[in-house]
Amino acid sequence: MEAWLTHLLDLLALPQFGLSTVFVVSFVSATLLPLGSEPAVFGLVKLNPELFWPAIAVATVGNTLGGGVSWWMGLGAHKAVDRARGAPTDVRALAWLRRFGAKACLLSWLPVVGDPLCAVAGWLKLPFWPCLAYMAVGKFLRYAVMTTALLSLWPGLLAH
Repeated sequence: MEAWLTHLLDLLALPQFGLSTVFVVSFVSATLLPLGSEPAVFGLVKLNPELFWPAIAVATVGNTLGGGVSWWMGLGAHKAVDRARGAPTDVRALAWLRRFGAKACLLSWLPVVGDPLCAVAGWLKLPFWPCLAYMAVGKFLRYAVMTTALLSLWPGLLAH
């Protein structure tokens, strides 16, 4: 049983597979599914230190595109609710988000609330491209800071 797991981990550690794995995990983790992408990024960078910036970039792109999908899901949900109710909806509890607008998507990196925030931005019909740009900045900073911090806290982890 251990042999196949070791083989799988060795395969995923290869740069050509590792980056695609980071992309998929980062994309899926930006949806409302409970999945964290930081361990995948950290693991790839520990096994392939030369891939630090490519891994950060791929994770940022994957996570931002996943956030964009969440935005579109929120917009679709809003339209469906409007059609079902026969009238436009108003979300008063989220007035603060409306006040901040697309800039609120900078907080999409936050655990627990960040991913739903992208869907709520779509629900509120905040402009897609500015939201996506702010998501990308927030997510890039998260990956760069988290991976750097993990590498400095556990320099010997996963060492061969």
